[in-house]
Amino acid sequence: MRKKGIALLAAALLLSGCSQAEPASEQEEIILSAAASLAGPLETLKADFEQEYQDIKVTINLGASGTLQKQIEQGAPADLFWSAGKVQMDALERQGLLLEGTRRDAAVNQLVLVVKESAADSFAGLADPSVKKVGLGTPETVPAGKYAQEALTFYGIWDAVQPKAVFGKDVKQVLTYVERGDVDAGLVYRSDALSSQEVKISAVAEPAAHSPIVYPLAVLKNSKHQETAQQLLDYLSSAEAQQVLKKHGFAQD
Repeated sequence: MRKKGIALLAAALLLSGCSQAEPASEQEEIILSAAASLAGPLETLKADFEQEYQDIKVTINLGASGTLQKQIEQGAPADLFWSAGKVQMDALERQGLLLEGTRRDAAVNQLVLVVKESAADSFAGLADPSVKKVGLGTPETVPAGKYAQEALTFYGIWDAVQPKAVFGKDVKQVLTYVERGDVDAGLVYRSDALSSQEVKISAVAEPAAHSPIVYPLAVLKNSKHQETAQQLLDYLSSAEAQQVLKKHGFAQD
């Protein structure tokens, strides 16, 4: 009888252990491919969303918007795409890769000139011979680089700055170049500049200098979790999320 009791107790403990493990296995995972410049606010937004929806796990894939676009086109797993530029989202929309009716602009930003030392106090100053290297994102794949090229063209100094350009794979890398002193100045988003204690904003590009900096967000048509992805999309575009974004410098004022 004693052996039988021990066996029953062991079975009960085993069942108890299994039942405790079940909730974790029931979590639904969704993947958000997002522009690297969104890293800061997404840390908070992910935590807040998962706290509210404990049966959902959000995995974030950060990178240059152009790189993420290509990954999605090639069939990489993703449920939502949050781009730092319209061009990349437009390309996916033309190919029918977005879930109809889900696209929306979910953030805004500004283009700024940052320096570690007093290298340049204006965009025009980048053309000065004393400025040897200027960091910016690769225009073909990094929206911040495209906006930078537009702004430098607007100010009439693209031809003078281009030979000095040190291109980064994303805006975070450009910021790192400035922080380490690898370049004299860099063109990044206001949100990135505010996240660093090692650089200062020396100039802000006027709105007319470049295309509007908006961050479109959409659910992808090939998502296997469209309803859950819609929940995250609604949250990321909510007033609550906008406050988090604003605290991280995603604003036009």
